[in-house]
Amino acid sequence: MFLYNLTLQRATGISFAIHGNFSGTKQQEIVVSRGKILELLRPDPNTGKVHTLLTVEVFGVIRSLMAFRLTGGTKDYIVVGSDSGRIVILEYQPSKNMFEKIHQETFGKSGCRRIVPGQFLAVDPKGRAVMISAIEKQKLVYILNRDAAARLTISSPLEAHKANTLVYHVVGVDVGFENPMFACLEMDYEEADNDPTGEAAANTQQTLTFYELDLGLNHVVRKYSEPLEEHGNFLITVPGGSDGPSGVLICSENYITYKNFGDQPDIRCPIPRRRNDLDDPERGMIFVCSATHKTKSMFFFLAQTEQGDIFKITLETDEDMVTEIRLKYFDTVPVAAAMCVLKTGFLFVASEFGNHYLYQIAHLGDDDEEPEFSSAMPLEEGDTFFFQPRPLKNLVLVDELDSLSPILFCQIADLANEDTPQLYVACGRGPRSSLRVLRHGLEVSEMAVSELPGNPNAVWTVRRHIEDEFDAYIIVSFVNATLVLSIGETVEEVTDSGFLGTTPTLSCSLLGDDALVQVYPDGIRHIRADKRVNEWKTPGKKTIVKCAVNQRQVVIALTGGELVYFEMDPSGQLNEYTERKEMSADVVCMSLANVPPGEQRSRFLAVGLVDNTVRIISLDPSDCLQPLSMQALPAQPESLCIVEMGGTEKQDELGERGSIGFLYLNIGLQNGVLLRTVLDPVTGDLSDTRTRYLGSRPVKLFRVRMQGQEAVLAMSSRSWLSYSYQSRFHLTPLSYETLEFASGFASEQCPEGIVAISTNTLRILALEKLGAVFNQVAFPLQYTPRKFVIHPESNNLIIIETDHNAYTEATKAQRKQQMAEEMVEAAGEDERELAAEMAAAFLNENLPESIFGAPKAGNGQWASVIRVMNPIQGNTLDLVQLEQNEAAFSVAVCRFSNTGDDWYVLVGVAKDLILNPRSVAGGFVYTYKLVNNGEKLEFLHKHIANYISGIQTIGHRVIVSDVQESFIWVRYKRNENQLIIFADDTYPRWVTTASLLDYDTVAGADKFGNICVVRLPSNTNDEVDEDPTGNKALWDRGLLNGASQKAEVIMNYHVGETVLSLQKTTLIPGGSESLVYTTLSGGIGILVPFTSHEDHDFFQHVEMHLRSEHPPLCGRDHLSFRSYYFPVKNVIDGDLCEQFNSMEPNKQKNVSEELDRTPPEVSKKLEDIRTRYAF
Repeated sequence: MFLYNLTLQRATGISFAIHGNFSGTKQQEIVVSRGKILELLRPDPNTGKVHTLLTVEVFGVIRSLMAFRLTGGTKDYIVVGSDSGRIVILEYQPSKNMFEKIHQETFGKSGCRRIVPGQFLAVDPKGRAVMISAIEKQKLVYILNRDAAARLTISSPLEAHKANTLVYHVVGVDVGFENPMFACLEMDYEEADNDPTGEAAANTQQTLTFYELDLGLNHVVRKYSEPLEEHGNFLITVPGGSDGPSGVLICSENYITYKNFGDQPDIRCPIPRRRNDLDDPERGMIFVCSATHKTKSMFFFLAQTEQGDIFKITLETDEDMVTEIRLKYFDTVPVAAAMCVLKTGFLFVASEFGNHYLYQIAHLGDDDEEPEFSSAMPLEEGDTFFFQPRPLKNLVLVDELDSLSPILFCQIADLANEDTPQLYVACGRGPRSSLRVLRHGLEVSEMAVSELPGNPNAVWTVRRHIEDEFDAYIIVSFVNATLVLSIGETVEEVTDSGFLGTTPTLSCSLLGDDALVQVYPDGIRHIRADKRVNEWKTPGKKTIVKCAVNQRQVVIALTGGELVYFEMDPSGQLNEYTERKEMSADVVCMSLANVPPGEQRSRFLAVGLVDNTVRIISLDPSDCLQPLSMQALPAQPESLCIVEMGGTEKQDELGERGSIGFLYLNIGLQNGVLLRTVLDPVTGDLSDTRTRYLGSRPVKLFRVRMQGQEAVLAMSSRSWLSYSYQSRFHLTPLSYETLEFASGFASEQCPEGIVAISTNTLRILALEKLGAVFNQVAFPLQYTPRKFVIHPESNNLIIIETDHNAYTEATKAQRKQQMAEEMVEAAGEDERELAAEMAAAFLNENLPESIFGAPKAGNGQWASVIRVMNPIQGNTLDLVQLEQNEAAFSVAVCRFSNTGDDWYVLVGVAKDLILNPRSVAGGFVYTYKLVNNGEKLEFLHKHIANYISGIQTIGHRVIVSDVQESFIWVRYKRNENQLIIFADDTYPRWVTTASLLDYDTVAGADKFGNICVVRLPSNTNDEVDEDPTGNKALWDRGLLNGASQKAEVIMNYHVGETVLSLQKTTLIPGGSESLVYTTLSGGIGILVPFTSHEDHDFFQHVEMHLRSEHPPLCGRDHLSFRSYYFPVKNVIDGDLCEQFNSMEPNKQKNVSEELDRTPPEVSKKLEDIRTRYAF
C-alpha cells in the first residue's frame, strides 16, 4: 500500500509573530510562524482586513523568529531559528512573491536538542548583530553588515558558550551605536548538580547576564552578571541611545523590574491583580507576552498577563536615570502567544488558542479615569495593586482571523443532507471553545439585497470613464426591458443614461475611454460621453443572437451563424469590417479577451457552435476572421470566457503595473462540466485541457477581478470561483445559494465585489477570504470539548466537555456568595452599607469568560458538562452539569439487546483525577437514556469501572490502543468467556487516536506527530485453540516481551503536528475513500492510496527531484524531517510535490524533462490526484 499525503487546511495556530516592512515599502507587514509554516500577512491600513500574501511550508520546526534591519536600511529581513542546526536569513521578494534565502549558516546537528542553538534569537536593535542560543551552554553571535553592492553579509560565528548554564530568554539591549550588547536570563546549575544534599538546588538563583560583542576585537565578552530576587520568565528591551534610557525590563512572578548598568538602582513594581478575583489567591501572576511601540518622541510597552489583561507600561526618567515604572490597565483580550503593535495604529494579537484578532488602537489610555499604578507608591512587601476589568475601551476590533487550533476531535458526516459531507470539528480551549461546522467553499459576505420588479435575465456594471476607480451604472436586463441603476451613496434608477430601456440587452460595456455600447437584439447603440448616440441596425429580418465586447471591439452573431466584426478607430468611431464570416452552424456562445495593455486589439475571438465545437478566430488585420484552431467538445458549449491568469506582477519601463500571465479559454458545457484550456498567445492553438464537474445545470461563465487579477465566476447548480492565488489555481465553490448571472462590481464600500441576480433579487456580494478551503460556522461551548458522538436517528451530537483547573457553575456561584459575605463582614460599622452595595454589584457583574478567561481553580479541580446539540441550528437541546471534580473522558451511544429500540448514552467519568503523579479516586460509567426523539438525556444509573486510550472492535477481534504501548490485538473466546492477546506491535507508540481500515489493518497516530498503518501478516493465527485452557498461548511463545505474533508496519509518516483524529471517509460525492486526519494546531489533511504503480512511480520521482532542486526554506532536510521518529515508509509528500508550481520556470522545465513530461503535464497530474479525492 502506497499513500500520498495532502494538506487540505494548513495549521492555523500561531507560535510566533513579528512585524516590519518586509517588502521594502512603507507598508507594515506581519510574519507569523505556524509550527512548520511561514506566512506573510498584510493588514490593509484603510479597511483593517488582513490579507495573506504568501504561505510557505518549511518542512522543519520553526523555534524562533526575528525581524531585523541594517542601520539606515528601509527593508526588514527575517531571521529564523529552526531544528535544522542552521541559522537562516530570508528576504521577501515582492516581485516574485517569494521568500529568498540569503544566508544559511550551519552550526550544529539537526533536531531540537538541548545544546544546539536555535531556541532563542536576539537582534541588536541597530541591526548590527544577531545572537542565536540553545537552551543550554551554547550561544553564537553573527555580525551582519552590507558589502559594496549593498547586499547583506554575515560573519563567521563568535562563541559565547558557558557550560552548565540554562537559558530562559535572550534579548538585544539598545545601547545606541556603542558595542552591541545582549541580555540573557540564565541559571548556572553546576553546584546544584554536584551537591548530593539538594541544598544548592534549593538556593540556586537565576541571573541576568550581559554579553558584549566587542566590534574592535571581534569577540564576545561576558560583561556583567547579577543574581535576581524572583524567577524571571522573559525580558523586554527598553529603547536606548537618543530614544530612551536603555536597559531591560524583567518580567517575573508578581513583579516587573527595570535594570540597567552603572548607578541605576533597580525599580520594581508589583503586577496589579483583578479586584475580587475567583482565582486561588496564593497563585502567582506573570506577564506572558509584550509588544513595544516607539516613535521619535515617546515609547511605551503593552504587556499581557496570563488572564489576558493588557497593561500599558511607561518609564519616568530624570536625565538618563529611570525613576519609576508606571502601569495602567489598558484592555483585556484573549491570552496571546504574540502581540505586535504596528506603526499604522493596529494591535495584532496572535491568540494562544482560538481565533486571532486585529484591533485598532483608538486611544492610548492617557486621559481616562483608569487609575495609574507606580513603583513609587508605598506598598508592603507582598502586597499589590487592584484594578477592575472592563469591556474594551481603548481598542476596537477590526478583523478576526479564523483559527481551528486546537482541534480536539472531528467527525465527518452529511448530517445536513447536502450531498457533500460536512466536517464537525470540536476545537478551542476552556470558555473559548466551539463546535465548528466546516463546509468546502468560500465564505460570501452579503453587502446588499434588493428586490426587482420582475425576474431579470442578466446584469452588467459599467464605468463612465476608463480612469474611474468605481463603477457608475448597473444595467439589468429583463425579457422585454432594460433597467439602468446609478451607483452612489444608494442605488437608484436613472433614465438619462442614453441606454435604450424598451428592449432587452444582450451586452453592454465601456468602449474606448469614455463611451458606452449597448448591444440589443435589433442593433448596436454607441453612446458617446456627450450623450450623442450612433445606432447600427440589423439587416432585414435578422436579429443579433450572441455578442462579445471588450474595450475596443464588438463582435455579433446574427441568426444563421453570420459574424459581423466592429473595431473602434482612433477618433472613437465604431467601424464595421468589410467582410462578414459565415459559420458552419449556429453560434451558441462567444468570448473576447480584454485588450492587453499597450495594444490596439485582442487578437482572438472564441466561438462555440451547436455542433459541439469551439473555434478560435483571428481578429488581426493581416488575417481577419480567419479560423486558427478548433477543439471538439463532449457536449454543447453554454458559455466561453478568455482570461489572463496566473501571472506574476511585473513593472514595465514606464512603471505601469501589469501582469504577465497565460491566456486561458474557459468553456462551460451544458452538462455541467467546466473545461480550462491554455490558449497559445501567438498561434491561437488550444492545449492542456483540465476538466471539473461543477453541477447539474449548464455552466455560465463571468469574468471578475479578485485581488487585482482576473478570475472566472462559473455558475451551475452552485457557483464556483476559479482564481489564481499564491501561484496555484483554485477552483472553489461559493457557500451561497444558486445564482443565475453575475458581473464584477466596484464601489467605495466594496472595491472588489460581485453583483449577481437570483430569481427576482439583485445581490451585491464580496469574497474576502480567498485561499480558504473551508468556510465555517461556529457554535460556542462552555469547557474544552473532548469527544462527541452522533445519535444515528436524530443526527444530534452528544458532546462531552471537560476542563482541568476549573470550577463548575455551582461551585463558582458558591465561591462568589462566600466572597460577597466576607466583603460585608470585613467592613467596619460605618462602611457596612457601602460594602453591601459593593457585594451586590460584585454578585451581579458577569464578565463574559470567553474574553476575560475562566477562574483557575487549582490542581485536581475538574468541571464537566454533557451537551446534546442540534448540529444544523447549533442550539443546545439539553445540558447536564456533572459535580465538581468529576471529569468526563469518553462517550458512546448504543442500544442494548434487552431494551428494544431505546438509545442510551454511556459516559466514562473519572473522580478526583490528579494528572501528575497520576492518581484517581475511582471511575464511573454514567448511563443516560435518550428521550424526546434524541433531544433529552434522562439519568438512569452510575456504574463503577490501567489507562487505555481507545478500543476498536471488528468481528471477534478487539484492538486496544494503549497510551504508550501501541496496539494490542485481543481475541474474544465466547465459550470460555475470556480475552486472549494474540498479537501486538514492535514499536512503543504513544497512541492518541486509531481507525480501523479493514479486518487486519489499523491506522494510528501518536502524540509526537506521526501517523502509521500496521497490519497483521496474512499468516497470523487468532484461533488459539490447541490449548484448552488458553493460557499456553499467552505465556509460552512470548516474543520481545509481548505476544508471540507481531504486526507489520505498512507505513510511517511524520506530519509534524500532533494528530488527534483519524477517519476513513469520502470528502466529495462520487470521490474515492481517503484517510482524513486533523491536528492539534488546526490543520486538516488526507492520506490517499495510489491506484496504479505508474502513478506511484511518477510521484516518487517528482518528490525525489524536488528534494534536490527545491530544498526546504529553513535548511532542514525534507527526508529526515518526514522521518523524525520512524523512517518514512510508503508515503509520498504531496505538500512537497505541489511546491513544483511555485518553482522558477527554468527549474520546472529541468524537473519535468527528467520525468519525460512538460511542466503543464506535471501540474495537471498534481491537480488530478487532488481533485479525485478532495478539493
